[in-house]
Amino acid sequence: MFTGLIEEIGKLKRSFKQGEAMLIIIEASRVLKGVMIGDSISVNGVCLTVTAFDGSSFTVDVMPQTYRHSNLKDIRPGESVNLERAMQAGGRFGGHIVQGHVDGIGKIISRTNDANAVVFTIRPHDGKLMRYVIPQGSVTLDGISLTVVAADHDSFMVSIIPHTLKETALQHKGPGGEINVECDVLGKYVDHLLHFKGGGDDAGEDKGKPESGSKLTAAFLAENGFF
Repeated sequence: MFTGLIEEIGKLKRSFKQGEAMLIIIEASRVLKGVMIGDSISVNGVCLTVTAFDGSSFTVDVMPQTYRHSNLKDIRPGESVNLERAMQAGGRFGGHIVQGHVDGIGKIISRTNDANAVVFTIRPHDGKLMRYVIPQGSVTLDGISLTVVAADHDSFMVSIIPHTLKETALQHKGPGGEINVECDVLGKYVDHLLHFKGGGDDAGEDKGKPESGSKLTAAFLAENGFF
């Protein structure tokens, strides 16, 4: 698990592709402190496992599922990536719960200045992701924990403070760029509970026959202060 607070900007050193599988080597320094084979490091918001490392870089594998649903396949040698080590128990929780499981890719529609902030407008390729994006809620973009400031039916906006822009690879992105999007896991669980229809129980019911679904409803959540 991660918090969405980027520790450093790394650079892609080399990548090797075979179909939809990849091996990538990333130059880094801070995230290498105490690193061990098997550790998890978030690369542009994607949780990846360290398979090799030396004093200035680490190696990870990218499987087809990750290849298809993230922007890692489009990164070229020399490009910057956001890096964060997995959260330690007892550490500060400065962002929000980030799994490193990217839901899809979004396109940057605009980048505008707003006093000392920079506002990005993002449109997910998969419009279904917008059901999990709400104003003042959390969203992860290329591994960065951010707050949604506005949202409509097909896009949303985030406002970036100067420090975040300076300390992340987002500083290099603008309109037309693509960015990894991970929606708030809490919203995804609530949505699943509201709509899931399971099979039979262990008492001999036909497991192929759907049940009526969860008794957890939007009305119940509203009555109990969740909305």
